[in-house]
Amino acid sequence: MQSILTRALIAGFLLGGLACSRNPVTGKREVILMSKEQEIAIGQQSHPSVVASMGLYEDKKLQDFINEKGKAMAAISHRPDLPYQFYIVDSPVVNAFAVPGGYVYFTRGIMAHFNNEAEFAGVLGHEIGHITARHSARQQTSQLLGTLGAIGVAIAVPQLGESVMQGAQVLFLKYSRDHESESDKIGVEYSSKIGYNAVEMANFFGTIKRIQDNAGQAVPTFLSTHPDPGNRLTRVQGLAKEFQAANPRQYAVERDRYLRMIDGIVYGEDPKQGFVENNMFYHPVLKFQFPVPQGWKHQNSPEQFQMGAADGKSAMILMLAKGNSLEEAAQTMVKELNLKVLENGRTTINGNPALVIISQQQPQQQQGQPQQQQSAQNTLQLATWLIQYNGGIYALHGLSSAADFNSRLNSFRSVAENFRALTDRDKLNRQPERVQVVQAPRDGSFRDVMSALNMPSNRLEELGTLNSMRADDRVNRGMLVKVIQR
Repeated sequence: MQSILTRALIAGFLLGGLACSRNPVTGKREVILMSKEQEIAIGQQSHPSVVASMGLYEDKKLQDFINEKGKAMAAISHRPDLPYQFYIVDSPVVNAFAVPGGYVYFTRGIMAHFNNEAEFAGVLGHEIGHITARHSARQQTSQLLGTLGAIGVAIAVPQLGESVMQGAQVLFLKYSRDHESESDKIGVEYSSKIGYNAVEMANFFGTIKRIQDNAGQAVPTFLSTHPDPGNRLTRVQGLAKEFQAANPRQYAVERDRYLRMIDGIVYGEDPKQGFVENNMFYHPVLKFQFPVPQGWKHQNSPEQFQMGAADGKSAMILMLAKGNSLEEAAQTMVKELNLKVLENGRTTINGNPALVIISQQQPQQQQGQPQQQQSAQNTLQLATWLIQYNGGIYALHGLSSAADFNSRLNSFRSVAENFRALTDRDKLNRQPERVQVVQAPRDGSFRDVMSALNMPSNRLEELGTLNSMRADDRVNRGMLVKVIQR
């Protein structure tokens, strides 16, 4: 057995034996464990998962726009040699994110909420900044160094181990906030260098804060991994004005050109991907429906639909099964999920052939260790209906602990046995809401103009957020504004 001193020396060796490299943005030498080739590989490996979980939003003019601006910005960045790629993903959430190696994603939700090209360029610069400053690689290294350091202290002084690990976790939050702030500064620099007014980037943080406040999602600055949007607005405004003072020129905003480009973009949830209405999930493209139990929360994605009870003790997931027959799908499922089958049988659900399988997930057994016994509370039990419908096989899983399973089975069964064909033409033909860009028909306040355009008063704040305007803001006749129409 190694002595405490020997183990501490090993931890020290691991900490001291890491190579340093120069950060392309800061110019500082720092310990980095991830090579450029590894960053690119991470992006390539992550991309299919991003597309599978969110889908791509097909709009050639918007895609051409982000490609043009993305390549222009990549060329003046600190790492122009990376194989940058830019995508719009089919999500209503207002978000943008980057993956190491040059992959940058914008949701259609954030594209709908930008009100000019300069806002977009600022966020684009921020996301490219995460890549060029190697934030993912630095975060990975920081986590390893922090863990190794904590292990070293815990080995030498065991009673300090827990407090050190807690301190390391707070430090990682600090790293994340610092990375966001660093990317804000890079975003100002990059967007300004390709000719855009970075003050507009700051103004977009006002939109983000408004969305958070309206959704009740604001979090205290200290506990957030992202700086508070209100604080960022003030800071980025200062950075933008400082850059412009040092580099005087005409900086573009391009409001009207951007608004005309997003005219018609899908807004909110897209019904063709499935939607819930009156406690029923409908999928117009795949043409099926099934009930959602009263009070259950739900989340939809191109890969699966999931819903769960408010108490968190049971859930259901619908996904496509793997296999060309019910039997093949069952065998694949049991193997991939490491299930122990308790019961199984054939049935018919509203005219569709089906298999019903009751199973438990077996604990993972470490090599060389005896099989561990799990309590009923810690054992996951499943009721699965494999349903052959419309050329595909769907797996509808009901999940709970083994201890709660019998009390939840009727709810699972009620959902599965009401899986049926969707024939309601209203649901089959449901169209999404879209952002329509129109001219203001009159002078007046934003409230007056929305009323003149027959927008419902209960959506005034939502429309104001979308347009980055307040109810009493002045609007001139002929000015372009966004409305929401189906």
